[in-house]
Amino acid sequence: MWRTAMTRATGAIRSPLQGITTTPFRRHYSSRSNSPSAVVNSMILRSLKDHYTEVSKMAPPPKVSPPAPFTVVKGALDSSGPVLRRMFGDEEISLSVMRMINILPGVDPSEIDGDDEINQLFLHADISKPGQDYVLHFLCGLYPDALGIHSVSLRHKLETSGLLEVPAKYNGPSFEALDDRMRDAFHGYIEERGINEVLFPFLQAWLYVKDHRSLMHWFKSVGTCVKKVN
Repeated sequence: MWRTAMTRATGAIRSPLQGITTTPFRRHYSSRSNSPSAVVNSMILRSLKDHYTEVSKMAPPPKVSPPAPFTVVKGALDSSGPVLRRMFGDEEISLSVMRMINILPGVDPSEIDGDDEINQLFLHADISKPGQDYVLHFLCGLYPDALGIHSVSLRHKLETSGLLEVPAKYNGPSFEALDDRMRDAFHGYIEERGINEVLFPFLQAWLYVKDHRSLMHWFKSVGTCVKKVN
């Protein structure tokens, strides 16, 4: 149950991929030879360089700081782990984020409006206490003006790595199966810990920066692989 109406925001940050121009594919070479083609490699490298230059010139979004007292996890841009962390009494709260379009199976990105794609995030919130083997895990949908809980589960914390394993046992009832009073109580529980739509501007901008870095790295890495074939 959403705590606020989910109206669509305008003027959203665009994904770096939305700024890349594409051209129709036209075959300019013969594929009869099994040996690497210098012409093909040259075409790929030239295209990669052009796109790399185009993406590198994109203006970053305005700098946004995370809402206090959350702090950015060191090295988060280069990992798939938590992005933000804070303490709430003796509890440690870790937040991870990804775009909703990247994890929903069977969804065709071409059928989704550009703003919807950017404005729909999945937020993973892990709340742990010292001495406990399990963390309370909230999976939430995060929007510019709303946050909704999709599920609440317990996950075992691996002592050696601190990572969270996929739950193998009963994962609890569907959140929608809970009565209104319990759903509202869970919303109040995470709201009290600062987990709400106020996080959206920072996480949206952070994902843009991460996507931009990943795209630049991809162009560079693919170019290196193509060069090594020669």
